Amino acid sequence: MSLPLTGISSMATRQVLAELAAAYGRATHREVQIESVGGVEATRRVQEGGPFDVVVLAEEAMQQLAAGGHVDPASLRAIVRSGVAVAVRTGSVRPDIASEAALRAAVQAARRIGYSTGPSGSALLKLIQRWGLSEVLRDRLVQAKPGVPVAQLIAGGEVDLGFQQLSELQHQDAVDVLGPMPPGLEIVTTFAGAVGTRSAQAAEAQALLDFLCAPQTAEVKRLHGLQQA
Repeated sequence: MSLPLTGISSMATRQVLAELAAAYGRATHREVQIESVGGVEATRRVQEGGPFDVVVLAEEAMQQLAAGGHVDPASLRAIVRSGVAVAVRTGSVRPDIASEAALRAAVQAARRIGYSTGPSGSALLKLIQRWGLSEVLRDRLVQAKPGVPVAQLIAGGEVDLGFQQLSELQHQDAVDVLGPMPPGLEIVTTFAGAVGTRSAQAAEAQALLDFLCAPQTAEVKRLHGLQQA
């Protein structure tokens, strides 16, 4: 009996990978188990020798893992593009975010602002710095702990304006997505996958990775708030 194919990913791709893994399993009769955790933790576990068949993380992290010999550089492929969206708690005031000026005003008016770790959070902090609001907002910025979705902070009332990947905000209880970042301020992260160098099933892992990148998966990705890379 074949061993299950194993993988690790960050939270932004958790739902889409779960659905695609199930579809792959049905088509090939091969069990796929993908664990989704905070990106920092996932990177650490791969670096510490976790024998994952497939790894899916932000492209920058994947390039670092490839350079360190933890994933096969020749197998590295972009899978999805994920844009940041803005959300509030259901039932609260929905501020205008349609333009840069409107978003800046909404941020300035917010009591507490939630954002994530990783590339999207870093990009938001750079935007706030460009606006000259870093000091003004310093005590109002709440960074979600690794593995904790910003949606949880929004739903729990810990923040009243939250920024994170659309894939992690949509379809969440007590969370209303206002929309994507306004034109000119888009924050988009590409998530890539590769075969782990400690995989004992490299050929099978490559076949799974090929499926995750296939054109026929584009609609599933769209339904999860992601774009085909």
